Amino acid sequence: MAEEKKEEKKIIVDEDWKQQAEKEKEVLAAKEDAEKEEAVQEKRRGPLPKGDFAGLISMLFTQTLFSLGFIQAKEGEKRKPDLSLAKYNIDILEMLEEKTKGNLTDEEQQALTHTLNELRMAYVKVAESVPDKK
Repeated sequence: MAEEKKEEKKIIVDEDWKQQAEKEKEVLAAKEDAEKEEAVQEKRRGPLPKGDFAGLISMLFTQTLFSLGFIQAKEGEKRKPDLSLAKYNIDILEMLEEKTKGNLTDEEQQALTHTLNELRMAYVKVAESVPDKK
């Protein structure tokens, strides 16, 4: 009788479980790949600066200089100025100046005012040098 009670233990493998485990492995591998790629990109460009008001002004300033042709994407490549894009970026900065009036530190206000003055002068200089489209 003792032998009858000893039943052979069966191992039941759930195929769904196997598939789920495989999917989890793939997700983890994809995350690791993404983290490695992000680390490579950060190493190439360096760490990003703190996201603050000065950074926003600097970003718009750089985009405007690029659209005016003061900054070139590739060395030796001469691009025509895009005055409408430059004006758009200047308008964005003007809107920020208006909307943040009274809410900026003295340093932030001076940086914004100085940046706008510099960009307006640069815009006029470039606009005068571009031949009319007549």
